[in-house]
Amino acid sequence: MPSFDVVSEVDLAEVRNAVDQAAREVATRFDFKGTASSVSLRDRTVELRSETENRLEALRVVLEEKLVRRKVSTKAVQYGRVEEAAKGTVRQEARIQIGIPDEKAREIGKFIKGLGIKGVQHQIQGDRLRVTSKKRDDLQAVIAALREQDFGLPLQFTNYRD
Repeated sequence: MPSFDVVSEVDLAEVRNAVDQAAREVATRFDFKGTASSVSLRDRTVELRSETENRLEALRVVLEEKLVRRKVSTKAVQYGRVEEAAKGTVRQEARIQIGIPDEKAREIGKFIKGLGIKGVQHQIQGDRLRVTSKKRDDLQAVIAALREQDFGLPLQFTNYRD
């Protein structure tokens, strides 16, 4: 029976490269001189630090530019709230979302069911979703519909089997 997997994956090496590039740009840009601004990566969390919220917003823009240039979807980045830090600075954490959380998987499954394509079934398997059908054309229709819909996650379609 034909099937495919819906996944949400991010290349962490590209994220690391983007964070390194952003840190280098922040170190050399004139408008960041003397603002104690920094970007660092720990595991799957990017930490942004600066003197003011305006500088933090500019730092976020620099990071997103580097991520987009490295073909990492900004949908995979979930920003936390801005917090006060030591010495009058502010910080913000940005988590890199890898995999499809349960509530999003249920939402995607509900969307697939709502398409009304006969014979299409889905199963949640950990952080991925398996979609099966007897007809290959039905699976391609599901892929097309999922690409048009925005679930707030970067979706990829892998493991297509006939």
